[in-house]
Order: sequence, then C-alpha cells, then structure tokens
Amino acid sequence: MKIEQDTVPTVTYRITDDKGRPVDAGTDPMVYLHGGYQATLPKLEAALNGHEAGDKLTVEFAAGEAFGMRDEALVRAIDKADFPPGVKVGGQLEGRDDSGNAHVFTVQKIKGNQVMLDGNHPLAGLALRFSLQVLNVRAASAEEIAHRHVHGAHGHHH
Repeated sequence: MKIEQDTVPTVTYRITDDKGRPVDAGTDPMVYLHGGYQATLPKLEAALNGHEAGDKLTVEFAAGEAFGMRDEALVRAIDKADFPPGVKVGGQLEGRDDSGNAHVFTVQKIKGNQVMLDGNHPLAGLALRFSLQVLNVRAASAEEIAHRHVHGAHGHHH
C-alpha cells in the first residue's frame, strides 16, 4: 500500500544537522495520519506521499525551515520564586509570550534565584536532514479520520 490521503504510515527517522551530527535518533517510530491533518511537518508529508513499506528517503531542510528561526525575544530570565517547587533544567513549563498567548518554555539554566527559559523549539534555526524508512502503511479507520489522529499503538488512546 502506498502512502496517500487517509493512510497511517509507520516511519523510522534519524535527524542530523548540516554537518551530519546526530540531533535525534528517533528511538520510537513516527506513526501519523497522512493527508493534511498537521500531524507532521508538511515537507515531510509531501516527501513521503506515494512511498510504501521498505522505501528509504532523505529530506533536507534549510536553516529554520523545519522549526522556524530562533527568536531571542522568547528567551527570558524569571525569578525562581515565581515557579513551583521542583523546577529542573530541561523541564518544560507553560507560560505566556509577550502577546499574552500560551506558550511552552524549556528551562535552560537555573543560576541563583534566576531561571533561564527558552520558548524556542530546540531545533529552531538549524539546517536539518531527516533520514526516513517506511516500515508499514495501513488504511486509516473511519474513527481516526473523524478524530483527525491515529488511535492505538503509538497513537492517541481515548
């Protein structure tokens, strides 16, 4: 079966930067509902369209194309007293951006009474290469299409 509208591909991936250094080993396969459901990066979805189990491909993204460019306005220092106990480096917190919109921030560093937060995606601003292999392709169920996401193994459970 080929990857097309309303199919569920299972794909392994490995992400490297433009110098070939590993960025994400992709320990768990990516399983998503294919066909414009915003379940993966649009360029990846377009590249995977028409492929079938066993196919291998590489998709390259220019700096910032996959996860946007870094925005230094999303980096900030906040007083540690404003956080719940147990704040740790690498943890994520939901806060507000400068426009008041909900935004996820990653704790980059804790120094004294200051917590350094970064609201950028960890891969923002990087040129990336995705090495992909299609493991399986199946038809999506009517329920998955109606709910706009995959159910079951590696998918959403209700």
